[in-house]
Amino acid sequence: MKWALTFALVICAASSATLADDAVDLGQQLSNPVADLVSLPFQLNFDDNIGAGNGNRLTFNIQPVIPISLSSDWNMISRTIVPVISQDEVIAGTNQSGIGDIVQSFFFSPARPSANGLIWGAGPVFLLPTATDNALGADTFGAGVTGVVLKQTGRWTYGALANHIWDISGPAQINTTFLQPFLAYAGNNNWTYTINSESTYDWSTDEASVPINFVVSKLIRIGDRPVSIGAGIRRYIDTAPGGPSGWGGRLVVTYLFPK
Repeated sequence: MKWALTFALVICAASSATLADDAVDLGQQLSNPVADLVSLPFQLNFDDNIGAGNGNRLTFNIQPVIPISLSSDWNMISRTIVPVISQDEVIAGTNQSGIGDIVQSFFFSPARPSANGLIWGAGPVFLLPTATDNALGADTFGAGVTGVVLKQTGRWTYGALANHIWDISGPAQINTTFLQPFLAYAGNNNWTYTINSESTYDWSTDEASVPINFVVSKLIRIGDRPVSIGAGIRRYIDTAPGGPSGWGGRLVVTYLFPK
């Protein structure tokens, strides 16, 4: 609902000039799903050993994040995931490519952390049946609730994001929980190190998919624009029948628009 490379590499010909003193702060805002920061991530994922044909899949996620100030005390953060998918032999003897189902989330979040430093947000999430091929989506509208809670201590960010979606029309039976615990460290020289899981659990079939991702990213400048580039590997420690297994990879380029 979402999210053969063993190691993913990023090559950027742009200048890697040192960012200003707020580089660590930008890195921490990137690790915060409800930060007051406009960003445009492009994320390329590779997964293998999928379906009856033991096929592979490339998923290019376009993920704009737009915070909207509702008042001096509250923000609403719009997070959209538009997947562009290309898969081969997932259905034996065939291949498909096109747009998958869009996931749209809205988080209502306090504009400032609580007294103990806790940051949180919650709101609705929607699954939109935008897939251009039935093999790339669920062919149904879905809706549910989403939330995130995290804390930032020094250069560390840790927390979890979750959602649950039910189908509200169409033939599909969706009753799925997504859970993303994460831990990130904003290191020296504009590097950030992140480990997370993007697990799903299907309550209708009692099946789970549990990948562990490790991503290393760096803040650079392209012209006057701060940009985060990153690469990582993924290992599935549990997978649903027909789901991806083994190793996968990820490339990420995120354009930042700080205020």
